[in-house]
Amino acid sequence: MTLGVPAGEGGYTDAPTAPLPSGTGEDTPEQPPAQIRPPRRLRRRLRRILVVMLALALVVVLAFIALLLITPSVSNAPDLAQGFDQAHHAVYPGPPVPVRFAESLVATEDHRFYSEPGVDPYAIARVIGGRVTGQPDQGGATLYQQLAKMLYTPGRSGVTVEVEQIMLGIKLYLSYPRAEILRMYADVAYFGHGYYGLAAASCGYFGVTPAGLSWPQAALLAGLVQAPSTDSPVAHYAVARAREAHVLGRLAATGKLTQAQASRAYRQPLHLVGGPGTGCAAR
Repeated sequence: MTLGVPAGEGGYTDAPTAPLPSGTGEDTPEQPPAQIRPPRRLRRRLRRILVVMLALALVVVLAFIALLLITPSVSNAPDLAQGFDQAHHAVYPGPPVPVRFAESLVATEDHRFYSEPGVDPYAIARVIGGRVTGQPDQGGATLYQQLAKMLYTPGRSGVTVEVEQIMLGIKLYLSYPRAEILRMYADVAYFGHGYYGLAAASCGYFGVTPAGLSWPQAALLAGLVQAPSTDSPVAHYAVARAREAHVLGRLAATGKLTQAQASRAYRQPLHLVGGPGTGCAAR
């Protein structure tokens, strides 16, 4: 609205109107709503939960450090592996682990072997969840833990032993390169039928050195380490072939073989000889 004021001859001119006071509703910008703060009681509760979680995390870290400190050193692992092989009349050190067997073993026993720090948190969580819900044990031991079991805790079982194997597995990871872990594992693993070590098993079952293993032969041997007597291709051929198929499937699932290559490998003959072949040497 404007007010008229005299403008000389015969008229009025408009004068500017004073600005309207705020709150009149005309062209007044909207104010942002006030932020609603959580009630004081809720804030206190959240702070307490955070403090408890931090305290629990600190306890877990301190317990982990304490367990590492009291767990024996693994500096003698090669000596233990050598003594184990000598006791079973096996060659130590055995030949280098061929790629086909290494990939088969990792695919079926510990597919995170090349990235984990000696322990697989996902597998441990799966095992704990299975025990809480009463599900069958799905296995969660890494190759490091399995080697620790063979070298340091043979014949022992229980929760405390499993914790010790986890700590030993971490120490093995920190102490030895992966190639040496695989070699020690292959040297002391039992493959059934009286064969200790990959060299003896390769020669005994197929009459070839480890370097000459085909994909189906390597897969079958890798599948034996969990249950060498039950899955023996000599005593339980059909069961052994099923285990071989499982390992080949894992190789396809982890991208080491295509599905077509895995299927073709399964159709290849194994050439079992049931005893040391002519010209087959442990090395």
